[in-house]
Amino acid sequence: MNSRKLLSETRRTFPATKVHCQQPSRILIVDVTSPSWTNTCSVLSEALENTLCLACSLTGPCRVPLLSLYVVQNQQECLLPFTQVRENFARIQACVSELRSLPREGCFPQGGNGVVQAVQDGLQQFKQYSRHTAAGGSTNSSVEITILTSQSSKEMVNQLEKKLRDVDLVSLRRIQVIEVLKRDFLDPEDVEQCVPAEEPSSSDIAILGMDIDVQTIEDNVISLEMLFKTWLHDYGTEREHLHLLLPSGGFSHAAAPKTTLMCLKCDLQERLLDPALLSGAVDGTVRAVDLNSPCQMAAWPATVLYKLQVVKALKYEGVCESVLYGLPFIIKPTSCWQLDWDELEINQHSFHALCHSLLKRKWMLLAKREPQNSSPNWNIMVHSYYIIVPSDSATLLVKAVAIRELLLPSTFPPLLAEHHERVHCPIESALNSLEVEVAYNPLHLKSNLYKYLKGMLYKPLHRQQAQPRDQRPERHQPKQVCLLPLSRAKAMVAPLPMAASPVQAFRPAAVRRDSCEHSLLPKEYDEFLQ
Repeated sequence: MNSRKLLSETRRTFPATKVHCQQPSRILIVDVTSPSWTNTCSVLSEALENTLCLACSLTGPCRVPLLSLYVVQNQQECLLPFTQVRENFARIQACVSELRSLPREGCFPQGGNGVVQAVQDGLQQFKQYSRHTAAGGSTNSSVEITILTSQSSKEMVNQLEKKLRDVDLVSLRRIQVIEVLKRDFLDPEDVEQCVPAEEPSSSDIAILGMDIDVQTIEDNVISLEMLFKTWLHDYGTEREHLHLLLPSGGFSHAAAPKTTLMCLKCDLQERLLDPALLSGAVDGTVRAVDLNSPCQMAAWPATVLYKLQVVKALKYEGVCESVLYGLPFIIKPTSCWQLDWDELEINQHSFHALCHSLLKRKWMLLAKREPQNSSPNWNIMVHSYYIIVPSDSATLLVKAVAIRELLLPSTFPPLLAEHHERVHCPIESALNSLEVEVAYNPLHLKSNLYKYLKGMLYKPLHRQQAQPRDQRPERHQPKQVCLLPLSRAKAMVAPLPMAASPVQAFRPAAVRRDSCEHSLLPKEYDEFLQ
């Protein structure tokens, strides 16, 4: 802990210039020796292709800069050498098609250490790729490895511990070991039940000098897709994203002067992707996020330090949903590595205490955003306001709230006390015919967006027909930027998929329903997320 403190203190000063997003490159290792590969193959391929079509379509800094894909059969093989994800969807799609064409059930015996060899080979390839592109100013200095297997995750961690002792892991940020469980006829609701993963022991992490994240998921498209979508989050930890400023004397009117503020350092996380960031948006328009706009925040890219000063507390029932607008963001305690351990711990405990107190009081917070642009164009500072909503989890939800200048006059006529029976009966009959669900689950709805994006991205690769797998030449070396021959040691390991829990519950507090039709934070949402 002391060494971490010393390191942090020497790097605490924030750069005045723009902070660049440091997304890690990705190595995906798929162990296809599982007896259930027949089912896993199709769901894995679909989930991977869906996620990567999103990554290729999103404007702004690339969220998945580089991707490499290995499969472990009777020997490990590199299906996709390190490839820039953006502008290469056709190549990625061809790789996914090749993954689908792998032999099914029982073709490869389990056993061996092919997964470990794929990890070693991938790290070596990344090291060479980084050296090769350093002259061009490449910033891909770290890599994360995801291993999909149906082998015991504990056994896999033990193998990695033994074989990677003497390997250079400087560029390796994290290894994810995803143990895939086979569940037949799984309902979408069951996907929310994430099987608890066994935590790696401290000795594993100490020996490897890095994190090993062990998870257990079910082999269905939704679970795997949500796992791959974690790649789209911001992984930069150079600095915190948001300062939440509270009066140091609490919410009482006495004690400390109002100029004294307590600062909670937080990170912002997207709850959902902004459809406007998808290139060739469905409505034909494309809008870039304006980071200098006084009326919106952006969790991606995290290049701006936002400051929200709490000005008032509000009762749950005192906010009409029609005055909330824009995309919601999740607020979490920061994980910035530049803070020392004591400061991180105090900050996290303070954040949890705030969440508990708001829930107990049934309060929301009204906060004012402090403009950070001081250019001549901003002689008059425009302030925007936000509602901060507590939840049962250790997170807060923040949404923009309307101000006087934006509000339009509206009249809401009262409901008639009586209505004619001849119109009431048909309405009642129509409502009775509807299927009633306890809560809204977005996983149940499809919009064909993936198909649309794939059609927009599709570009035939040299117009050549795919050869049957048994007629393809042996792969001794990747065809792209791959400067080291790939090892071919015989090996095997367990199976493949992984998945993160899809609907991770943010439980916003209920907000009063007016006569307004816009339901941005419905009461039912809280029940659904429980």
